[in-house]
Amino acid sequence: MSAPTSVLAAALGWASGMRSMMPLAVLSRTLAGSTPRIPQLARRRRQPAAALGSDRAASLLPLAAAGELIGDKLPITPARTDVAPLLGRIGSGALAGAAVAAVRRQNPILPALVGAASAAGSSFAMMELRKRAGEQFDLPDPAVAIVEDALAIGISVIAARDAVG
Repeated sequence: MSAPTSVLAAALGWASGMRSMMPLAVLSRTLAGSTPRIPQLARRRRQPAAALGSDRAASLLPLAAAGELIGDKLPITPARTDVAPLLGRIGSGALAGAAVAAVRRQNPILPALVGAASAAGSSFAMMELRKRAGEQFDLPDPAVAIVEDALAIGISVIAARDAVG
């Protein structure tokens, strides 16, 4: 049984709060792999899914996600709760939610709002959790970040497969 669209939007939004590009990269690759659906998605209402499912997006977004996985561990990387990174994460969550709705031929407004809100909440919650986990287990930040990477990837893969499948 497939999860409700809003639940998938929330999951992808949560992953966006951890790694902004990961849900979009995974959705893109998943949509590109389901080629029979893409021509049907090209109508105006289906634009988010059609854009993410394009060959160009399926090639470029995983590179951006990989770059983010590396950049996240650098000391010069700004906090995810700074204005620009936070807006990017919120936008990513909104786009992921809208794309899931488009795939399912539903109105994208509520899923986009759910994805955006979930990304905002996750940005703050996961930053605090990452800090506390490092302190509690006496781990360097990059080690905790790798666990967060795995969590963002796992949530994205499960939600994208459910959305498209």
